[in-house]
Amino acid sequence: MIKELVKDEDALSQPCEAATAEDAQVAQDLLETLTSLEGAACLAANQIGAAKCIVAYLDDNDHPHIMYNPRMLQALGAFKAVEGCLSLEAESKVTRYDRIKVTYEELADGALQPRKKEFTGWTAQIIQHMIDHCKGKLV
Repeated sequence: MIKELVKDEDALSQPCEAATAEDAQVAQDLLETLTSLEGAACLAANQIGAAKCIVAYLDDNDHPHIMYNPRMLQALGAFKAVEGCLSLEAESKVTRYDRIKVTYEELADGALQPRKKEFTGWTAQIIQHMIDHCKGKLV
């Protein structure tokens, strides 16, 4: 179900709870909401009103992906960026990393399966933005 975006900074600044396989409907709603928004690249569950650590993003080929409980393990190549956010009015100046290694979980056969992957460039940047959302960090 497509959800309305949360704009309340108090709600968005709360750290998200760990997600479980039972949060599959939240992930589905997140995916449907993301793909309904023109020009959107990523979305975190707290942006649709669910304080769960789930993120959705579109890769370089516009294929959607879901990550449960993502965490950065390694970050290389710091750079300054100016980012916009679907939930916030103003742009923010942030430090991002061009190459990151992330651990996360993926729903497969009704259970969360651990994954680890490296990301670079734009995809690395938007995943960092989503991890910040999960921590309640407003960029």
